[in-house]
Amino acid sequence: MQKLAEICIRRPVFATMLIVALVVIGFNSYRQLGVDYFPKVEFPFVTITTVLPGASPEEVESQVTKPLEEAVNTIAGIDELNSTSAEGISVITIGFVLEKDPDVGAQEVRDKINSVLGELPRDADPPTVEKVATDASPILNIVVSANRDLREITKLVDDRLKKNLESLDGVGQVRFVGDRERQVQVIIDPEKLYSYNLNVDQVRGSLAAQNIELPGGRVDQGNRELSLRTMGRMERPEDFARLIVGQVSGSPVRISDIGRVEDTFEEPRSVATLNGEPAVVLQVRKQAGTNTLDVIARVKERVDELKAGLPPDFEITYARDQSGFINAAFFAVQEHLVLGGIFASIIVLIFIRSWRSTLIAAVAIPTSIISTFALMQYMGFSLNQITMLALTLMVGIVIDDAIVVLENIFRFMEEKGMPPMQAAVEGTREIGLAVLATTLSLVIIFIPIALMPGIVGRFMSSFGYTAAFAVMVSLLVSFVLTPMLCSRFLKPSKHGKAHGGTKGGFFDRIFAGPYLSLLKWSMAHRWVIVIIAVAVVISTGPLMSGLGVDFLPSEDQGEFEVTVKMPVGSSLEGTQQVVRKVEADLDQIPGIASKLTLIGADFRRQVDRGTILLTLVPVNQRKENQKQLMDMVRDRLSKYRDLTVTVQNPGLIAGQVDADFQYSVQGPDLDELDVISQKLMANLGKVQGMRDLNSSYESGKPEVRVEINRDKAADLGVNVAAIAGAMRVLVGGDDQVTTYKEGDDRYDVQLRVDKRFRSSAAAMERLYVPSAALGNVPLSNVARLEAGEGPLSIDRYNRQRRILIQGNLSGGLALNDVLIMADNEMRSMNLPPEYQFGAVGKSKELGRAMQNFFIAFLLSLMFMYMILAANYESFIDPVTILLSLPLSVPFALMALYLARENFSIVYTSLGILVLFGIVKKNSILQIDHIKGLRRAGMHRLEAIYRGCEDRLRPILMTTMALVAGMIPLALGTGPGAGTRRTVAVVVIGGQSMALLLTLLVTPVAYSLFDDLAHSRLWGKLFKPFRRRGAEPEPIPSELSGD
Repeated sequence: MQKLAEICIRRPVFATMLIVALVVIGFNSYRQLGVDYFPKVEFPFVTITTVLPGASPEEVESQVTKPLEEAVNTIAGIDELNSTSAEGISVITIGFVLEKDPDVGAQEVRDKINSVLGELPRDADPPTVEKVATDASPILNIVVSANRDLREITKLVDDRLKKNLESLDGVGQVRFVGDRERQVQVIIDPEKLYSYNLNVDQVRGSLAAQNIELPGGRVDQGNRELSLRTMGRMERPEDFARLIVGQVSGSPVRISDIGRVEDTFEEPRSVATLNGEPAVVLQVRKQAGTNTLDVIARVKERVDELKAGLPPDFEITYARDQSGFINAAFFAVQEHLVLGGIFASIIVLIFIRSWRSTLIAAVAIPTSIISTFALMQYMGFSLNQITMLALTLMVGIVIDDAIVVLENIFRFMEEKGMPPMQAAVEGTREIGLAVLATTLSLVIIFIPIALMPGIVGRFMSSFGYTAAFAVMVSLLVSFVLTPMLCSRFLKPSKHGKAHGGTKGGFFDRIFAGPYLSLLKWSMAHRWVIVIIAVAVVISTGPLMSGLGVDFLPSEDQGEFEVTVKMPVGSSLEGTQQVVRKVEADLDQIPGIASKLTLIGADFRRQVDRGTILLTLVPVNQRKENQKQLMDMVRDRLSKYRDLTVTVQNPGLIAGQVDADFQYSVQGPDLDELDVISQKLMANLGKVQGMRDLNSSYESGKPEVRVEINRDKAADLGVNVAAIAGAMRVLVGGDDQVTTYKEGDDRYDVQLRVDKRFRSSAAAMERLYVPSAALGNVPLSNVARLEAGEGPLSIDRYNRQRRILIQGNLSGGLALNDVLIMADNEMRSMNLPPEYQFGAVGKSKELGRAMQNFFIAFLLSLMFMYMILAANYESFIDPVTILLSLPLSVPFALMALYLARENFSIVYTSLGILVLFGIVKKNSILQIDHIKGLRRAGMHRLEAIYRGCEDRLRPILMTTMALVAGMIPLALGTGPGAGTRRTVAVVVIGGQSMALLLTLLVTPVAYSLFDDLAHSRLWGKLFKPFRRRGAEPEPIPSELSGD
């Protein structure tokens, strides 16, 4: 690298063009980078959805879920197998190991399912296999409201908005919530039906057979050809009333004789309101891997174009608009980048007191950052919170190499009186090895992060590559551009050595003088420093035990959800009434900008639960942060004892709960699992800060069971299938007995009995079922109706029944502490071996992330040792340098404690790894210079004093530049500030508070290890590795002290 520096000093245009080329490529790449919140990561999750209309959860489990689980369980690479069996639907989620290709996994699942299709019930719909994207949650809610009937609004929105938006590039799905889809309903009066001795099967068959349009072939007329069509479709909804369903005494029986036809809408199973006003919501989901901001921009642009085709009283607003949060977070990081660069440059100006020097060093920041965009574009990264965090952290680091090289060149000019050209060559040559060692040992820290396994590793991979490339570019700048600029633009100091130069005055009084005094005392009392250092390292344990451990730091997203779960069996109307009361209570909470309420918006359309999405006013316009507001909402709604209220951040994946605490209990017996989970929840509920604790198991769903008397049914010519089929049509309704076509739209025609005949068990007993012998038989003659209860759904985990316990944390309660308490409580129950328990979801990933980061720490230490040992051809010097690492950890933990932050497994660990790379730079600069002075013939103690004094200014400059560059991160607010603050606090606290101790420990350790290296025992052990014939170089006159 020194040779490259000399070439660039002699050829300034070449050096300039080399760096300009990188910058130009970086600028061009920046234009092509997308902006998003998270990196583009695809996880191998596959879902299997199977519908079995009208089946109970137990029947769905035994008839659908179990056969499908058994079939797919043999596929290689399955990590987790989750399933939910609910009324009429089975959903199986297969989580593969991360190395599995999602497309391959999905195809293997389809192949396995095809082999067992014959084992599924005949009336089950074909299973649907889909890949699950991590970004499958809605990115935008389009809320449409007007003072009109919801059916009319739905029709206009469907025709003029929904269908147009679904064709946009990047849009994966547009889903209605709160819509009222048109439906033609044929409502039968069973008493009239049976008075004609007709049954429901005859009516259903007549509707399907007499409302068709079929091609009849071709009519050949010689020189032309005609198509023949049978026009049997009903042209108007009222025409269904005249449809003939049978003959009685030679007279036709029409639908109008046994019931009525209504042109209305489907039975409501979802409701949407915005700030209490009815609305229709379009939930927009993007395709996997597409850019969120681009998709939202295209959707909004298209909506603006389509507004002209809607009536003027239609009002369109947006809720859960992720683009606002992403843009705000992105601009905040951009601001931190600029401010960090300015602050770091000011530090150079303060120490060197030269505008030229400041500008030369500051050039390293934009060139390194902009050039990094080229790698990001090549690797397919986006500008997201992870990559932008890496760039922001690197602001104070990429200038380090330039500062060290610049300061050494400046020192040669100031203290040795060299001209700029010679000083640039000699100064770079002297410091080059140290700069190379510090940079490579820093880059090697980011490689384990980039290659880290697990889900966290997938997200952090872009951080490692981005940071490593930025640092490598800064190394190139420090050897190519910085020496060249110094040789051309740096001017000798006017004061010179005789007047103390720039090191004289305030620097000597404030920094150098006191430091030398402390250093001399430390060298005279080396074992006192050793004891202090050991005590500091030992304090890591108590400090760590005093901190809570979390997976991720809390984040102010500007919105959160309030989920209200009603008692099992609640109707849509009952849920609406309670949700209105909850909304009224939420109106008393400050800082809420809007409330979007959705009932029945999940994939199962459950009407006994609703979600209220609260959008907050901007951070700078409210006093409370999001976490405080969430606690206020919990306290406000705690009066609803019969409700299960959960306050949490919106889930990242559609249908998934983003709870802080997730714990699973598995076993064969649901009742026993319920007892175990209730006992665990009772104990966890006593923990201060444990909020929103609830169980996934909901029993007691009211049922009406048809108990068939088989003997009577056989005597009367009635079979079980006829009873079940008739009851399903009469009570549940056949939602598509036929269809009605109007224009190019098609609407379902539903067949069902009047509500008064299906609203109670007594009314349903009067219904008739088909009989092969008698035509119709009252249900009460062949069966009895009994009240019962059953589970709302049955969850399974790895083919075992399970109950999932979830909760959120507040008041500083740490996730790791809760997991330990839960594990201890479960062990104390002494459960049989068939019952298992453990953390899942985010809680499970906490343990994996801890293990992966621990391995990353070990690999980083090993790689740093290898690089330093190879660089200095020594086994001892790397140990001396790396001693500064454990000394910085207690101060980083202390900084977290003072900032009232928990230890975040992801971001705190990341901050400590970055801290490791930075802290040892100081030791490298000291040791490298001390060894150079000793090779020149200087006595060891004098070399230590001179080496530490010479390197004090660059060490202080790089440290303060780093701290200054991270101040915007530590003090920043707004979207994404929580994660950035955690890393900044760790690096600033560890680097600044450990600085003095490491400046003293390193020379003390060097002298002690040097004594050990010259001992007789060490000489015998490592004699084969010692270099022969190495003679000390004569001491240069400028180092003689004269």
